[in-house]
Amino acid sequence: MIEPQSGARPVALAGFSIAVLGIAIMALRGEIFARHWPLQALQGGAVALMVWARLTFGMRSFNAGAAPTAGELVTTGPYRFWRHPISAAVIIFASAAAASHHSSIACACALAIAGGMALRMRSEEQFLAEKYPAYRGYAARTARLVPGLFTWILLAACLR
Repeated sequence: MIEPQSGARPVALAGFSIAVLGIAIMALRGEIFARHWPLQALQGGAVALMVWARLTFGMRSFNAGAAPTAGELVTTGPYRFWRHPISAAVIIFASAAAASHHSSIACACALAIAGGMALRMRSEEQFLAEKYPAYRGYAARTARLVPGLFTWILLAACLR
């Protein structure tokens, strides 16, 4: 792992912790899996996106602090379209669960997960820009997440 020069590591760890807490609460309440087939299909798509991204990323290790690992900048597979497909998959999965259960706690957890992942993504982008000179150009031509999808799901979950 390459230690970044910026002070964003605590923010990334806090964001990751918030997301994990939200997922744990949803799981403990039995609200992590969608109950209706369209939202189950969306969760299945989120899992497929996560697996695709992880396979594309290869044998590089996961880092909760969002610091980049050794190797080149990954811009193939789902990374060709989105800078954070794994984070997008987590947010979509949780948002679909909240939309299915439409409880205030599930909605709050999905919002916390999205917020935590957003903190982590911002920190990771700082680290990537420090390590890879080409990152800024890559970021300019690719979306951070699947545009708009999880926003609509969260709105549907929270406005029910």
